[in-house]
Amino acid sequence: MKNTDTYRHLRGESVYLDDIPEVLGTLHALVYDSPIAHGKIKSVDYSEAEKLPGVIRIITYKDIPGENQIGAIIQDEELFAEDEVHFIGEPIALIVAESERITRDAKKLIIVEFEELPAIISPEEAKEKGCFIESPRTFRIGNLKDGEKNSKYVFEGTAETGGQEHLYIETQGSYAVPKENGQITLYSSTQGPTAVQQITSRVLGIPMNMIEVDVRRLGGAFGGKEDQATPWAVMAALGTHLLNKPVKLSLSRHDDLRMTGKRHPYVANYKIGFSEDLKIQFFDVEFIQDAGAAADLSPAITERTLFHGTGSYFIPNAEITVFSCKTNLPPNTAFRGFGGPQGFFAIEAAVQYAADELGIPAHKIQKKNLLKDGDEFPYGQIADNAEAIHSWQTANTNFDIEKTYAEVLKFNKEHTKFKKGMSVTPLCFGISFTNTGLNQARALIHIYTDGSIGISTGAIEMGQGVNTKMKQVAASIFSVPVSRIKLETTNTTRVANTSPTAASSGADLNGKAVEIASNELLKRLKETAAEILSATVEDIEIKNEQVLLKGKETGITWNKLVSDAYWKRVKLSEKGHYATPEIHFDKTKEKGHPFVYHVYGTSVTTAIVDTMRGTYEIEKVDIVHDFGNSMNILLDKGQVEGALIQGIGWLTIEEIRHNEKGQLLANALSTYKVPDIYSVPKEVNIKELETEGEKHAIMKSKAVGEPPFIYGTGSFFAIQNAVKAFNPNYKPDFKAPITHEKVLMGLYQD
Repeated sequence: MKNTDTYRHLRGESVYLDDIPEVLGTLHALVYDSPIAHGKIKSVDYSEAEKLPGVIRIITYKDIPGENQIGAIIQDEELFAEDEVHFIGEPIALIVAESERITRDAKKLIIVEFEELPAIISPEEAKEKGCFIESPRTFRIGNLKDGEKNSKYVFEGTAETGGQEHLYIETQGSYAVPKENGQITLYSSTQGPTAVQQITSRVLGIPMNMIEVDVRRLGGAFGGKEDQATPWAVMAALGTHLLNKPVKLSLSRHDDLRMTGKRHPYVANYKIGFSEDLKIQFFDVEFIQDAGAAADLSPAITERTLFHGTGSYFIPNAEITVFSCKTNLPPNTAFRGFGGPQGFFAIEAAVQYAADELGIPAHKIQKKNLLKDGDEFPYGQIADNAEAIHSWQTANTNFDIEKTYAEVLKFNKEHTKFKKGMSVTPLCFGISFTNTGLNQARALIHIYTDGSIGISTGAIEMGQGVNTKMKQVAASIFSVPVSRIKLETTNTTRVANTSPTAASSGADLNGKAVEIASNELLKRLKETAAEILSATVEDIEIKNEQVLLKGKETGITWNKLVSDAYWKRVKLSEKGHYATPEIHFDKTKEKGHPFVYHVYGTSVTTAIVDTMRGTYEIEKVDIVHDFGNSMNILLDKGQVEGALIQGIGWLTIEEIRHNEKGQLLANALSTYKVPDIYSVPKEVNIKELETEGEKHAIMKSKAVGEPPFIYGTGSFFAIQNAVKAFNPNYKPDFKAPITHEKVLMGLYQD
């Protein structure tokens, strides 16, 4: 089954925030933001801007009726700066005018005088000065001293990963419309409608039930709209609350790039030890996370780094620590993988460095240390249904790892201008929100008297096809065509208290809620049919819109059954509630069972480097992925491909850079490069791992949004291995991204 939205997307009929027809009298808003990274606000002069014809009002923190606070996990972020600014792009005021053009003209007339203060740009400096978002956290298993005692080989090193711009096609934005009695309908490009509702309630000082948040779909998000969609929605709602007029706030691409947070840069300092037979004996790693100027979701992201600090390997003695450091940059935020990829990169860099020093290919070490059933993770969970070895073996059967490696060596012996490199990437990624309370969802289903079905869930459609999967769940249970089913917008008045569509859990949580509600409705319909036919419920089956009795057609169609149920006053609406079972985590002990299951996989990446120019291509990526029993392999393979290429971009050509003043240098698409058709792998092969499926996944189909991002890490090591094949003096620094410029320098490093 194809994505049910594709047809409308291609025809330009899909409605996004900017496509919503504007109500007569709609005003437009623009943020006046800080031009410096750190400083005190000495004076502000809005007078000339306020005189400009068409300017309705300039709103500041003084106009907020509730709290000037938008922090979600930690209350440390003001909606509008009061006395001090902490990053370039921090909102100071909101200009509301009759048109967007007028707001931009007005912005030029605002005069603010600052007392500039020293800015901290690097997380290492922040750590030295003790500037932290929260206290450091550590996961431990075994004893490092015992591990070091049992190690024949010990290596120390550093691995670094940079930031990454989400670059969603639809920028951040919101449209607020006043309703009677002070109510507000808020259209927001957000992954978390309830978060928008909660924070808007806090800032406006009105109950949540006065705020209706409605989301049709997003033009991409990748985590960037889980928390950071909130301030723009709150500002639009604040304008509407104060003026009783519709207010629209939609960021330009340049404003979005400048003012929003990115993937967290990390520095990882590690020490790793191996026995003589190359089993990992211990791993001691300290992560330094650049959180930016406020917490945002950094505490939760550090947690997922901790959970994935040992990658796909069993390490009996490990200590993983994360310092979340406060800098004068925009608060960094969720991005596909949510801190997991940074953890994976560090352990893979450590393994690659050890392999280089020992003069062996890294896959020799990787294979010996893969997780198996019964192994314990550093956070206390025991590996169950571990597919790490199975996926590696399947990859070897289908793609022959040793043969590929031999072919690369042969090519490098025969060629000078071009050199090849290969890497293998094992995957183990936990599925669930690590904050246990977020693992819940609800769905509301109506069966109308004509047999059509309406479904509301808390899931946000942002291109991943979750709406299609929700339709599939209901269509399968009711045994009706998908054409009978309509997915409503995600709306906080129909489905309240939603968790954000994140953590790869959208389909599982909301799909299970749809499943529960659908099964309850099906039960009632079967009871109705049994009553009509004077039969037992056990003998009734609904199949292909026909009621069967002991397997034989009765002449009662789906439409007739629904109509009869209505006239018998049977309830044809149902709300399903799902809470993920078996999961728990004790933060006081840093132990528990936080994940409902894990996703596994193995990828084999080959890259080729032009030794004269320093340019490279990813030739091929062969993947064996654990889909469980995929309910929609077209959608799921599309997610694997997209995640892979996004991961490749992060570690190769995407480079977030700031100057010493905290100014973003990659501030346009002319200076920030993302993968295009010429930089994606020339060949991608995806093989489904054969498994029984996962009972806690919807229809046994495992989550697929975030895990395959990890396969992109293979590109870094494959390129690096190609450089080493040309230059024996090359000393890898494991600092990502490995841009073409870095490759050229590495090729001719002394």
